[in-house]
Amino acid sequence: MQGLSLLADIGGTNARFALSESSDAASHDAHAATISGVRILPCADYPSLEAAAEAYLALEAPGVRPKQAAIALAGPVTGDRIRMTNLPWEFSIDGVRRSLSLDRLEVINDFTAVALSIPTLVPDDRVQVGDGAPVADAPIAVLGPGSGLGVSALVPRKRSNGQPGWTALATEGGHVTMAPINDRESAILAVLRKQFDHVSAERVLSGPGLVNLYEAVCLADGKEPARLTAAQVTAAGTQHAGDPACIEALDLFCGMLGTVAGNLALSIGARGGVYIAGGIAPRILPFFTHSRFRKRFVEKGRMRDYLGPIPTYVVTHPLPAFLGLTAKLDG
Repeated sequence: MQGLSLLADIGGTNARFALSESSDAASHDAHAATISGVRILPCADYPSLEAAAEAYLALEAPGVRPKQAAIALAGPVTGDRIRMTNLPWEFSIDGVRRSLSLDRLEVINDFTAVALSIPTLVPDDRVQVGDGAPVADAPIAVLGPGSGLGVSALVPRKRSNGQPGWTALATEGGHVTMAPINDRESAILAVLRKQFDHVSAERVLSGPGLVNLYEAVCLADGKEPARLTAAQVTAAGTQHAGDPACIEALDLFCGMLGTVAGNLALSIGARGGVYIAGGIAPRILPFFTHSRFRKRFVEKGRMRDYLGPIPTYVVTHPLPAFLGLTAKLDG
C-alpha cells in the first residue's frame, strides 16, 4: 500500500474517519503507517455514507483525493449492496467507490477489521490476563463486548508473495446460546428467557447485556431494578462499596465472558492466543484482571490442560479497527 488512504469505522451512531499514509518501507506493518486526522461525525447529520465521507475529506484533506479506502461497518457484508442494521444508510459498494473517485474500496465487517489489527499490535497495545504463551502460526481467537458482541478468528495463511499473513473469519458468533455453569447463572438466565426468545451471549456480554444482567439479578432476588445505563452499572460495580446488584452483574459479565472465550478457543484451536477487544474490558481493566474471567476460561474439565497454556489478552489500543483496515489494504 502506498500513498494516502481513507479509513472509516461506521457504527449505528457515529462514523469515525481517519487518513492513513504509508510507503514501501511501511509495507506489511500497519503500525508503520501514519494514521492521522481522526474525527468522529454523528451519522444522523448526514444522509449517506458518501456525504459523511465528503464532509470529512473537506475538513481533513481539502484539495486531496485518496485513491483507495477501507471501511468497517457494524453489520454483515455479503455482497455489493449494504443495508446497515441500525442506521438508515443503504448503498452499493461500487457506487460509493465511483462517487468518491476511488481506484479501490474495501468494505468489511467492523469486527473483522478489529481481528486484522491483532498481528500488528505491540506489547503496549495489550494487557495479558493470567498465564500462557502463544504458539507461533496457530489460530487466534478474537471477541469483543461493546454495543454488541463481536467474534472473529485469525487463521494463518501465505500471501501471494510467499510472506506469512492472516485470514480473518467473518462470523456471527456473538449470537451463540449462552449456557449457565451453576444454579445462580441458571436463575439469572431463566429471568432473561422470559424477556427474550433466545438468550444469546450478546444478550449478556455487551453494553445492553450489562443492563440485562443487572436487571435480572434484581428480579431474581425479588427486587425492582433501577433504570440504569451500562455506564452506571459499570461505575457502581467497580466501587468497593457499590450497589451489590451492580457488583454481581459485573462479576457475572466477566465470568460468562471467560466461559464464551474458552468455548471459542476450543472450537478453533486458538493456541495463538485469545484477545478481548471492544470498549468495555479496557474501561474495567483493574476489575477485569482480578475477576473470574481467567478461571472460567480454563474450567473445561478434561480440557483444562489444553486451555491453561493459551494466553488471554485485553486489547488497549484505542483504534484497532483503523489498524485492521490498514492491514486489509496492505492485504
